[in-house]
Amino acid sequence: MQTAHNDKINGMAFPNEYSEVFATCGTGFIRLWHLTTCRELLRIAVPNLECFCIAFTTDGSAILSGWSDGKIRAFGPQSGKIIFTINDAHQKAVTAIASTADSSRILSGGEEGMVRVWRIGRTSQTLEASMKDHKGPVNCIRIKGSGDECVSASSDGSCILWDLHTFKRRTSLFANTFFKSVVYHPDESQLVTAGTDRKVTYWDAYDGNAIRIIDGSDLDEVNALAVDRDGEALVSGGGDKLVKLWGYDEGHCYFVGVAHSGAITAVGVTPDKQRIVSVGTEGGIFIWDYQRPQTLADI
Repeated sequence: MQTAHNDKINGMAFPNEYSEVFATCGTGFIRLWHLTTCRELLRIAVPNLECFCIAFTTDGSAILSGWSDGKIRAFGPQSGKIIFTINDAHQKAVTAIASTADSSRILSGGEEGMVRVWRIGRTSQTLEASMKDHKGPVNCIRIKGSGDECVSASSDGSCILWDLHTFKRRTSLFANTFFKSVVYHPDESQLVTAGTDRKVTYWDAYDGNAIRIIDGSDLDEVNALAVDRDGEALVSGGGDKLVKLWGYDEGHCYFVGVAHSGAITAVGVTPDKQRIVSVGTEGGIFIWDYQRPQTLADI
């Protein structure tokens, strides 16, 4: 099933544990969509600015967004009204954003390479820490379920695991690539990365060693990764315009979705594992039936 914007879409996100709606963002807008009917439920317009990243707070109370003017804006998911704005959150564009499990903190990444931690109160937003180890734009941030660690993926060829108590680097992953996306396996023992080297790489989350490297694409960079809630499947998308579903454990590609006419910028699996959503630079939003990868037990 397909729906469409007129403009390039930079990101998409599901609310925590809720599969009925999802949000997309791009130049001048955030949109909230109803999954089964493909109807637009809400449109938030911010003219003349580009929204690079989007996330829901874990409690569902706000849509978090990062913008080209260096501001973080939070909107009500039902009203679309602005809840708060963090001015000068980053020196350049805000390119990655995430919420902790208790929704008390936001992590943001910037085009200048900073990773920042914000404490969110009812009436105030304060900077708790600023972590500067990256030399290039931060393209993706993921937070561990326990809330004591996060990982940031950057165009400088590194992913850094940060301790969110001390705000210091725990370990780093290095490769000859611009890292575009990173995900934790649900049990948090492994990380998976993707980027411009066309590889999908599995890493040990404790010591930062590469465990497995597979060819994510024959032709082009891999921009987006998602893993289902049980860790059975990995979904990837990128410059080759293909949505690929991999068996997580064996690293075999079971299904390939052909529909996009532009590079894929983000993918997601619904929390109930019924659908996959992919978005791209051509403005297309495609909704796919989730197909469970076969395992040896099925054969």
